[in-house]
Amino acid sequence: MLVLLAALVALSRLGFADWEHREADIMGTRITVELFHADPLIAAQAIEAVMQEMHRIDATMSPYLESSELARINRGAHRHAVKVSAELFALIDRSIGFSELTQGAFDITFASVGFLYDYRRGKRPDQAQLQAAAGLINYQNLVMDAEAHTIGFTRPGVRVDLGGIAKGYAVDRCISLLQAQGIRNALVTAGGDSRMIGDRWGRSWTIGIRDPRRKEGVVALLPLKDVAVSTSGDYERYFDDQGVRYHHIIDPKSGDSARELQSVTIIGPDATTTDALSTSVFVLGRERGMQLVNGLPDIDAILVDSKGRLHYSLGLQAAGNMDDYVKTSTETEPAENP
Repeated sequence: MLVLLAALVALSRLGFADWEHREADIMGTRITVELFHADPLIAAQAIEAVMQEMHRIDATMSPYLESSELARINRGAHRHAVKVSAELFALIDRSIGFSELTQGAFDITFASVGFLYDYRRGKRPDQAQLQAAAGLINYQNLVMDAEAHTIGFTRPGVRVDLGGIAKGYAVDRCISLLQAQGIRNALVTAGGDSRMIGDRWGRSWTIGIRDPRRKEGVVALLPLKDVAVSTSGDYERYFDDQGVRYHHIIDPKSGDSARELQSVTIIGPDATTTDALSTSVFVLGRERGMQLVNGLPDIDAILVDSKGRLHYSLGLQAAGNMDDYVKTSTETEPAENP
């Protein structure tokens, strides 16, 4: 998991029984749900609703399931417009909004190249394949019809993948379901994307940011409440070849992995936004990425650069003493911030 959870409150056996906790592997990642309700039956039903919703979204948006709507788009949209659900159309439309905001740093058509990488086997496209496929990466290759809810591709070979936004969206959907059932204290995590509502036994939730180069290490601990947080890193799906790391966060301009940063953590009001922005900032790099973050309301960021140094957004710096808010727990020292 990209995000490590650290409980700072010592709970008695009786107290812990009031919290419902479950984990499962869905959407190609580990799903974690923790919530409280005075009625254990309602708590159990709420947990089950979250798991069912995660399965539903995976069945709709997975690029690997042949029966999914997304797979149907990739199979046929280069030949004819493909009708999709209002939900999927809206999320793809929102993805295009992030593409426009980031001037193409976020682009779901990265999959036009992404499918050529096999991180388990350590395989990557040769230069000719990369050059040909990289020309297909452009969100403007999507033809969207809002009235008909159809999506088409302007060129054969274009593919889309919602890996940079779907898990965040799923987390938001599950939080909405919990709130509708009267849950006021909960955490939902899908891989590197988390959102929390309320507190945990009267104290903030504590989210740990993993050290990109030490699997069990943590570079910062964040006390958070009623926000979302997403981390994108170069250490989840990757392989090293002749001293170069190839990982799943693709720079749309080159079709190659972005390498200026090791990880990006975004804090914001909803997980759909933080998910998309963590990918975007990773691609943009330290200077341009932080400039984007500092220009957005209610968004903060912690970046780990290629040398392992930490950089904080202006909003975090303005919060006061950084040691009170971002509690580092590694030998790495924070770098100077722009």
